[in-house]
Amino acid sequence: MLRDAVRSVTALLLLTVLCGGAYPLVVWGVGRVAFHDAATGSLVRADGRVVGSRLIGQEFTSDRYLQGRPSAVGYAADAAGSGGTNLGPNSREQADAVAELRARVAAREGVDPARVPVDLVTASASGLDPDISEAAALIQVPRVARARGLPEGEVRDLVTAHVDGPVLGVLGSRHVRVLEVNLALDRLR
Repeated sequence: MLRDAVRSVTALLLLTVLCGGAYPLVVWGVGRVAFHDAATGSLVRADGRVVGSRLIGQEFTSDRYLQGRPSAVGYAADAAGSGGTNLGPNSREQADAVAELRARVAAREGVDPARVPVDLVTASASGLDPDISEAAALIQVPRVARARGLPEGEVRDLVTAHVDGPVLGVLGSRHVRVLEVNLALDRLR
């Protein structure tokens, strides 16, 4: 019985070192080398300083910038507070909130409420999406151009230059990374 106990404890210690120490270190090392950008947060830098991440949305309130999806939990300095509303499509509270936001966005963009893309009036599950649909970006072009004193065509060209297609050509839809467009707008000066 003592011999079985020694073998069991030895196996436990060996597996703890392998599975709890060596394996995580190898996976961490491979991630840092093979996927360095993603492993370090996909940080975006401007003028030598970190201004955000390609993976986490930020709140932009000025008319000079594209605005992203609304956040159910509010944008913070980090993603620790991510989350959705947990309200379903049959929720009266959700319908009222969407209708109110649709009216505000339509007034801000100077368009009919029926033309407001859904991603400008609904939060995602995480509430921290870094991108919006191509339609949501293009509907904001006149406002941004007016606020910056730029021709609409120039702003539209800049937005369309930042449209990313579906992953592998089939996963997802065409989208625009809000932070990258806003940084490019600032570089137009």
